[in-house]
Amino acid sequence: MKNTLFSLILLVMSALTASANYSGTLPVMFINTDGGAPITSKEDYIYAEYYIDNMGIEGMEDIGTEDTPELLQIRGRGNYTWTGFDKKPYRLKLDSKQPLLGMKCNKHWALLAHADDYLGFLRNTVGFELSRRLGMEWTPSQQPVEVVLNGDYIGLYMLTEIIRVDPDRVNVTEQADYETNPFAVTGGWLVEIDNYQEEEQIRTVEGNGKSLWATYKSPEHLSDEQRTYLTGLINSANAAIYVTDKTNNGWENFIDPDELARFYLVQELLDDTESFHGSCFFHKENGNDAKIMFGPVWDFGNAFHRGTDRFIYDRPAFNQTWIGEIAKFPHFQEVVKKHWDRFELMHYSEMDAFIDAFIDQIYQAAMSDASRWPQYGNPDILNDRNTFKSYFHNKHNWLASQWGEPEAVTGDVNLDGAVTAADITLIYDILLGSYQPPVEETAIVINVQCDTAPYLYAWVYINGQNTVLNGDWPGTQMTETRTTPDGITWWTHRFDVDYPAINIILNAGSSRHQTPNIEGLSPGNHYFIYDGNKSYQVVTY
Repeated sequence: MKNTLFSLILLVMSALTASANYSGTLPVMFINTDGGAPITSKEDYIYAEYYIDNMGIEGMEDIGTEDTPELLQIRGRGNYTWTGFDKKPYRLKLDSKQPLLGMKCNKHWALLAHADDYLGFLRNTVGFELSRRLGMEWTPSQQPVEVVLNGDYIGLYMLTEIIRVDPDRVNVTEQADYETNPFAVTGGWLVEIDNYQEEEQIRTVEGNGKSLWATYKSPEHLSDEQRTYLTGLINSANAAIYVTDKTNNGWENFIDPDELARFYLVQELLDDTESFHGSCFFHKENGNDAKIMFGPVWDFGNAFHRGTDRFIYDRPAFNQTWIGEIAKFPHFQEVVKKHWDRFELMHYSEMDAFIDAFIDQIYQAAMSDASRWPQYGNPDILNDRNTFKSYFHNKHNWLASQWGEPEAVTGDVNLDGAVTAADITLIYDILLGSYQPPVEETAIVINVQCDTAPYLYAWVYINGQNTVLNGDWPGTQMTETRTTPDGITWWTHRFDVDYPAINIILNAGSSRHQTPNIEGLSPGNHYFIYDGNKSYQVVTY
C-alpha cells in the first residue's frame, strides 16, 4: 500500500512538472544547445543558441528571435548549488556583447537558480540592493527572467552580471598572466577568500590559527613574482590585524576601512555568517600604495539561518576570516557607525517598498517556478516575503540597539555620512540666507545625488508628441559631476535647449527602477536626491 501511494505521489508530481510553463509576466530566455546536448560539466562549455522574448515588458529589449537566434556557450557553475539541486545554475559566454535586459553590454553572465532560497528569492536581491545603497564601488546587476532550456521550462532565474575585471565591473588594471615586472605585479588583483581548496590558490594561516585560502581570479596564472607579491600582501595584512594594541591601526595601510565597513554592513544586516568564509571577494588596483578593497558582494545563500541577536563573527558556523579581529579596533567601529548612520537616515525606511516591488514583479513567475520545482521554490511567496522582512527588521533593530541613534540627526545636514566643517558652513549660509548655488540662466541643468551614476531620460512635448532629448529609454547614464560650495558632489547634466520646460525620469537603467515623470523643469539648476530605485526628493536651495 505504501509503495503504491508513493508511486502515485511521484506520478502526480511528474505530471505537474511536465505541465509547468512560463508565466509570461517576465522576459523569457530560450536556450537550445547543439543537438539538445545536456549540460553536465561546470568546467567545459558547450555551444548553444539563444534568444530573449521581452513579453512586451517596457524597458526590456528583445535579443534575437526564434528564427534568428544569437550564439552563446554554456556550462554549469557553483559548488554546492551545482551538485546539490536538480535546478542548476549556469555560466554563459555570449558570442558578442549584449545589453541583456537593460544591463550593460557584456559577454559574460550567470543564470542563478537560487533553488535553496525559500525566502522569496530575496537573499541575493536585497544583498545587492543594500550594497548599492551603502555606496560600494560596484554591485552586480541582476534581472529576473524565466528560462526554457531545450524546450523544457526550467523556472525562474536571476540573470546576473558575474564578477570579473572589466571597466564596467571590477574596474582595476588588468594584469597579465605570468607577469614579472616588480611594479606591474602590484595590481590589479581580483581575489576570493574561499571555502574550497582550488588549484589556483594561495594558502596560509590566519592569526587565529584557521586556514585562509585565497583563490586568485585575475590574473588566472601566476609567475613566481606574482605569487610572492600576493602571498606577502595577505600575510602583511594578517600580521597587522592580529596585533595586541588595537589603537594601532596599521592594518589600514593594507585594507581600505570604508569599503570594508560597507561590505561588512551588508553581511551583518542579512546575518550572513558565511560572508567572510566563502564567495568573499576583494580587489586591489596597481601600485604599492593601493589598498585591498573588499567586494563586490556576491552570495547570500547562508543569510538568516540562525537567530538575529548577535554579530556575524560571534560564534559563527564558519570561520569568519579577519572580520572578528578587525571589529576589535575602535577606529573601525567608528567607521562602521558612520556608514550605519547614513544608511539609517537615507535608506532603511525605503527597504520594505523595494522588497514589495520586487515580489510584485516576480509573483506569477514564482508560482510557475514552484509548479516546475515543487521540491524547492516559494509556493507561498507572500508569506515567504513576510518571513524575510521579519528576519531583516529583527536584525536591523538588534544592530540599532548596539549602535544607537544616528549621529547625523544632530549634525549631518548634507547627509554625506559624517559631521564635518561642510555641515557647519551650510547651516551658517542657510541661516544668513547667503547660500545660493550658481544658476544657469539659459540652460536646464539637472543635478542628482545618488550612490551610483543614474540614468537620465528626458523629453519635451511638441505638437502633442514626445521628442526625446538624450537617447531612447533608459536615456543616458550621467557621467559628469560638480561639487556645490556646501561640499556635496552631484551627478550633473546640462541641456542647452530652446524650450520653456523639459520632462525627465531618473532611473537605474531599467523600468523596474525608475521615478515617476518629473515634468515642467524650466531653465536653471534643479536638484534631486534619488534613491536608485523609484523615489526621489526635490532639494530647494
